[in-house]
Amino acid sequence: MTANRILKSLVAVSTCLALAACGLMVGPPTPPPPAIPEAPSQPAAPTPKSAAAMAYFAQIQQTLLEQGLLRTDSGSEVPYTDRMLAENFMRIALFDEYRRSAGGFVRQETESSLRRWEQPVRIGLRFGASVPPDRQATDRARIASFAARLSAITGHPVLMDDANPNFLIHVVSEDEREALGPKVRAVLPNLSPGDIAGITQMPRSTYCLVYALSEGNSGAYTRAFAVIRAEHPDLLRLSCVHEELTQGLGLPNDSPRARPSIFNDDEEFALLTDHDELLLRILYSPELRPGMSPSEARPIVESLARRLMGGDS
Repeated sequence: MTANRILKSLVAVSTCLALAACGLMVGPPTPPPPAIPEAPSQPAAPTPKSAAAMAYFAQIQQTLLEQGLLRTDSGSEVPYTDRMLAENFMRIALFDEYRRSAGGFVRQETESSLRRWEQPVRIGLRFGASVPPDRQATDRARIASFAARLSAITGHPVLMDDANPNFLIHVVSEDEREALGPKVRAVLPNLSPGDIAGITQMPRSTYCLVYALSEGNSGAYTRAFAVIRAEHPDLLRLSCVHEELTQGLGLPNDSPRARPSIFNDDEEFALLTDHDELLLRILYSPELRPGMSPSEARPIVESLARRLMGGDS
């Protein structure tokens, strides 16, 4: 088995009425129905499909680790300049990794506008019956800890709220994910059948995914829906938490030039790096605003990068 790039995530970003590149056509925002945490139950025994997925992803993780990938350090020894930081931000925040087609999202990088949350991010966790209680507790603690870290980095509220979430994370097995269609439609009623199939028929080459949606041309996210495979071993699972939550905040793209970063297809880093924290600080700077075009954002981004790297204002 090789350790060639395995696609980790998908971000379906803003909805709009006029721009064909944005695609999703919606009316007034439809608030998600109140969510009630599911009652705990005894974990179901793995199905043959789920057991096969567990073995597959365990081998993927082992292969990547043997090649020195999936690093968990901050990448502090990797040099980069303020110019590199600014260019990485422009590519990661102001381009989309996917474009929308009639059959759903296809991988094709396209220029976009700046997206981020203006309202508090309220994370709700939903676990499939296949996830044991001890694993649920570990996942919940890690996600809550990372949410607090993201909030501290960005200065934007990111909190846990199972009762009234606007950012839902489903941790589910193969069989449970295939049955998620009704739940996806309840939260994101304007997704097409092809978009929903991107979740229910998610190939093994996709580790996890997040759809983050805004209304109209505002660039302000209002809802997000993420899926993490319950079959993932520990580090791949945590890597998905870091990438999906961070991408869902407004960093939807990858760049082969971004290093040290999780926003790079080479799988070198599994967890958020110092470089990535700076990207988030730029994204949530009050000097920027949702909906900005790349040309509008660039001079501000370059100035912010210089200041963050200790250069002149």
